[in-house]
Amino acid sequence: MQTDSLDELFKIEEKINAIFEAQLIYAKPAVFQQIEGFTSVLPLGLDKLTTWTPLNSGPASSIFPFVSTNLTSEEGILYGVNRHNNTLIVFDRFSLENANSVVFARSGAGKSYAVKLEILRSLAMGTDVLVIDPENEYERLANTVAGSFFKISLTSESTINPFEIPIVPKGEEPADVFKSHILNLVGLLKLMLKGITPEEDAILDRAITETYASRGITAETKDFTGLQPPLLEDLESVLMNMEGGRNMAERLYKFTKGTYAGFTNRPTNVDIKNRLIVFSVRDLEEELRPIAVYIVLNFVWNLIRAEFKKRIMVIDEAWWLMKYPDSASFLFSLVKRCRKYFLGVTTITQNVEDFLESPYGRPIITNSSIQLLLKQAPASIPTLEKTFALSEAEKSLLVEANVGEGLFFAGLNHVAIAVLASYFENKIITTNPEELLEQENM
Repeated sequence: MQTDSLDELFKIEEKINAIFEAQLIYAKPAVFQQIEGFTSVLPLGLDKLTTWTPLNSGPASSIFPFVSTNLTSEEGILYGVNRHNNTLIVFDRFSLENANSVVFARSGAGKSYAVKLEILRSLAMGTDVLVIDPENEYERLANTVAGSFFKISLTSESTINPFEIPIVPKGEEPADVFKSHILNLVGLLKLMLKGITPEEDAILDRAITETYASRGITAETKDFTGLQPPLLEDLESVLMNMEGGRNMAERLYKFTKGTYAGFTNRPTNVDIKNRLIVFSVRDLEEELRPIAVYIVLNFVWNLIRAEFKKRIMVIDEAWWLMKYPDSASFLFSLVKRCRKYFLGVTTITQNVEDFLESPYGRPIITNSSIQLLLKQAPASIPTLEKTFALSEAEKSLLVEANVGEGLFFAGLNHVAIAVLASYFENKIITTNPEELLEQENM
C-alpha cells in the first residue's frame, strides 16, 4: 500500500493493527529504530530489532498454518510427496498406537486410487490385504498380483454362510466365541428384518440357540471342527414353530426362498488363502449391500482372529454400513479391537456427512491414527473443520486441491500430500475411463 497523505497512512496502520489483533497479535512501533525495523521486514532473513514475544499455541498456529513439515521414517511405504518441501512421505502405519486409517474425499478426487497404491506397495512389503469392493474397482489389481476376487451376488457361485462356526482362537474359550458369534448373528438379522421389538429380540436369541442345538452345537461344545452349521432356512423353520416367531419367519422368507434367496442361504465355499482377497458386492441390489458387507466382515473377522498375521482390511464406501446402527456398531467394534490381531482397518467414504451423523462415526475417526483428506466439496468443509480442527490454510487447500492432493494426518503430524504413482503402478490401479479405454485398444 502507498499513500501521499499522513492521515491515509494512519488509517492503513489502523487496518493492519486490526487484522493482527483479530489473531491475538499486537504490533508495537519501532520507536527510533525505523531503519532497523524496515531492514527486518525485507526478505533478507535479518532480525535487527531482536525483540522477542512469547506466544500461545493459538496465535502461533495462525502464523504457520501447518503442524509439521516432515513426515519421513526409516521403515514403511511411500504414501506420496510432501507438498511443503518436496520430501517423500514414507511411513509405517503399524508403528503407531493403532494401524487404522480413514480416507475422506469427494467423488473423483482419487481416494480409491490412493488406497490401491497403498495396497500394491504394502503387498510388496509382506502385508496381506482384504478388500470390500462396492464397484469392482479392485478387480484389475487383484488379477495383476494373482489375488483372489470373489463376486457376491444373488446368482454368484461364491457364497458365505452367516451361520458358519468361527474357528476358536488360541487362548479363548469355545463358549465365549460361540456366544459372541450369536450376538453378531442377531445384529445381522436385525439388518435383514429392518428392526425388531425387544420381545422379538428375546425370541430371536432363543431361536438361534435352538437352531444350532438342532445340529448338535451348543455353548458347551468343546470342538466345532467337522460340525455342519445350520442355514438361514433352518432358523426360519424354528421361528415358524415358535410362539411369537411366525412374523419374523415370514419376513425372512424372501432371503431363503423369495426374491433375495441366494448368497445368505447356502454353505460357505470361499477359500481365502491368498495374500490379496477382494470381495465385490457391486452386482447386489443396493438394499442388500449392507447385509452382504456385514456377512463378509464377520466371516473375515473370524478368520483374522484365528490366525495372527500382519494384515490390512479396506472397506470402501463405508457410509453404507454407517446408515444402520447395528452394522455401524459392528464396524466400530472391528476398528476398536483389530489392533490386538495385527490388523489395520482402512475406512473409505465420500459421504462425509452421512458418516459423521452416525454416533459411531467420530469414534471410528478417533480410533484411527492415520487420516487422509483429499479434495473436498465446499459444503463438507465446516464438518471437516470441526472434526479435524483444520486451519484456514488447510481448509483452502482441501477446496482448491487437484486430484490426488490433500492432507495426510499421522498421529499429531499432518502435512500437505500429493499422491503419485509410477507409470506401471498407474496402469494397474487407474480408474480413469479414458486411460482404461486406451489400454483396451492397445
